[in-house]
Amino acid sequence: MENFTRESMRKAISDKLRLNFGCTVEEATEANVMKACAMVLREVMADRAIDTRKATRRERKRKVHYMSLEFLMGRSLMKNAYNLGVVEILRGALEDMGFDPNDIFEMEPDAGLGNGGLGRLAACYLDSLTTLEIPAAGYSICYELGIFRQKIVDGQQVELPDDWKGMGDAWLVPKPEEMEEVHFGGTLREFWDDNHLHVVNEGYTRVLAVPCDMEIAGYGTKHTNFLRLWDAKSPKPIDMSLFQKGDYLQASEEAAMAEVIAKVLYPEDNHYEGKSLRLKQQYFFVSATVQSIVRKHIQAYGTLTNFHEKNVIQINDTHPALVIPELMRILIDDAGLSWDVAWDITTKSVAYTNHTVLAEALERWPQNLVESLLPRIWQILVEISNRWQRKVEDYYHDPKKTEEMAIIWGGEVRMANLCLAGCMAINGVSALHSQILKDDLFHSAYGMEPEKFKNVTNGIDHRRWLSEINPGLDGLIRDLTGGDAYLLQPMTLEKLDAYAEDSGVLECMGKIKKANKESFAKYARREQGVVLNTEAIFDVQVKRLHEYKRQLLNAMHIIYLYQQLRDNPNMDFYPHTFLFGAKAAPGYAVAKRIIQLINSLADQVNKDPVCKDRLQVVFLENYRVSLAEQLMPASEVSQQISLAGKEARGTGNMKFMMNGALTVGTLDGANVEMHQVLGDENMFLFGHKTEEVAELRRSGYNPYRLYSRDPALRAVLDQMNAGFADGNRYEDLHERLLMGQGGSSPDEYMLLADFASYCEAERRMMETYLDQRRWNQMSLHNIARSGVFAADRAIAEYADNIWHVPYKKQSV
Repeated sequence: MENFTRESMRKAISDKLRLNFGCTVEEATEANVMKACAMVLREVMADRAIDTRKATRRERKRKVHYMSLEFLMGRSLMKNAYNLGVVEILRGALEDMGFDPNDIFEMEPDAGLGNGGLGRLAACYLDSLTTLEIPAAGYSICYELGIFRQKIVDGQQVELPDDWKGMGDAWLVPKPEEMEEVHFGGTLREFWDDNHLHVVNEGYTRVLAVPCDMEIAGYGTKHTNFLRLWDAKSPKPIDMSLFQKGDYLQASEEAAMAEVIAKVLYPEDNHYEGKSLRLKQQYFFVSATVQSIVRKHIQAYGTLTNFHEKNVIQINDTHPALVIPELMRILIDDAGLSWDVAWDITTKSVAYTNHTVLAEALERWPQNLVESLLPRIWQILVEISNRWQRKVEDYYHDPKKTEEMAIIWGGEVRMANLCLAGCMAINGVSALHSQILKDDLFHSAYGMEPEKFKNVTNGIDHRRWLSEINPGLDGLIRDLTGGDAYLLQPMTLEKLDAYAEDSGVLECMGKIKKANKESFAKYARREQGVVLNTEAIFDVQVKRLHEYKRQLLNAMHIIYLYQQLRDNPNMDFYPHTFLFGAKAAPGYAVAKRIIQLINSLADQVNKDPVCKDRLQVVFLENYRVSLAEQLMPASEVSQQISLAGKEARGTGNMKFMMNGALTVGTLDGANVEMHQVLGDENMFLFGHKTEEVAELRRSGYNPYRLYSRDPALRAVLDQMNAGFADGNRYEDLHERLLMGQGGSSPDEYMLLADFASYCEAERRMMETYLDQRRWNQMSLHNIARSGVFAADRAIAEYADNIWHVPYKKQSV
């Protein structure tokens, strides 16, 4: 079946339509056809997966288990067809059936399994794990509604349910026979038998974890991995005795309480019920995953004493940190191993990736919540904490260090410290970030166990984020580098540097970018009804909305430009279109206000005759993977302007770079490593460096002094305070920057400190854009030097330095 022709592909799709939807090609809807296409490709991957599992068992390979609360997969039809090498065949078959292939691809919703960079990284890594032929599986929750679908109403974000599974479940294969049972609450009974303490959990609430698997195809290989998504069900869907009495709501209450676990990603946790649900989600996903891994290991080897030799569990941030006590629970309670043996196995099996230095993301759970919800896990955590605390005390003999590094302290359970104690490796995701972990965030743990600390700079799936989404650029690269070798050997892109003086190549690059801009303008008009000026610079900032990412600084600069135009309408001004895309967490009021401000600014600028065909501001609604795939090839400027020392990595910056956009940015996160390969001459740097930010804080940062001394900055902030034509005033943001608000420091992320430098960088960027030859040279150098940021390289580093597993080395 794998050697498809247009005809055999058309027949396979027709057969699926007839057998699964009871219709002919002529009767089928586009939705029917999209699902039928998915089924055809899914069948191919399922066959390959069987062979992969057989080979893994036969060769007794160590397997990687990648645990993440997010996997931002985007759409899968095009991606899987691409990796299987049948995109053109599939397109042809659909055309032969009378369908527009683009319409069929557009039918598929983005899988609602993630929110931002954390989830997108996990998705890229699954692709590379499979392409490099590493036996692996991803694990997460099968969210019914995902994060949310963003709607902008009167300039404000409104969160709507993202019901993606109606179409997206075409890729999900339920595996009820591999269901696991997860327990919450109850009481503990202890007894000794055969010199072994037995702990039995009684009176608990049961939740069934039903796996739905999504097959993952690699590129240029038949190796196949999978993403396992756990759905939550009650073992007692309805209480018939209550139902018969007419108590219908109470009869189904238990089922509803179980199923809410898999309802949404990141429920609000600013109340007890929200915290409880989040903790339930995390333990549900962890417990089901560990039970599944252990069960399969015992089936293969008959013992758990070699578990660490055959499995490595990579936890993506602290969300899956309960894997440590859960694995201990199974090894001690179920397998009967001693504490010391179980701890040795656990600490040789689990590795932790830290993704942020922000305190809010280093999870801490109320002690009483853990005690009541997870009583046996609480017991194990107490023992881990006590032993870790003695180890810290014996090493440092410093009560402050003991408090800082404690796992349980002050009525809280600190998940990051649990990871430090129980993991064999701790890695950051960029060189700067990893250094900050060692020098600051985890400095005491690093001093005690420096051998644990690693760095793996993030990478992106360059096959998706260049070749698949930017066919014009992909064609040029193939012509210049002699074929498609770069798809498996991304450093081949370096050959492009040799064409920096080739006028024909530079002109071709300009034409490709222009065509991509026009294509995106059509998309934006169709999807959002906005008319973009394609002659303008496309200056883009798209990412999760958070104050440290400083979308507000970008908006402040736009206000500055707008005021210049208003004061001098005849000034020389190259047309400039600013594009934003971001979701704010539902409970993050400041972030939502920044979205509203951007839309107020856009409304005023876009209606002002002075700005017509010169200055334009657009907020792209419901930013997601499929929108990014349209936008990245068209982008010319990439805004990576977080406060130095706050952004752990960044992968959006890599996608922009790979598509030839030039970076305006600070030396933060992966921008530092981009700068190392690009130099000052191929990007536009500004702002305080990490050590300068720290010194500014130590010396007593005073944003009001900057406000009073800089007339341009003052005019911008006064505009925010006075408001815009839509009647919205932003005195709260004005106050937050100058005076602080709600316990935050004034201008906590130092927008005012970097404002002048940022305006200067934007000015340099606009001047450079006027020289299109120079601009295209810089763009070429960005693409040529982006190969190091491929996810294949990152996964190879994990394999060599943390997981110690073999991989297909010709792919790196």
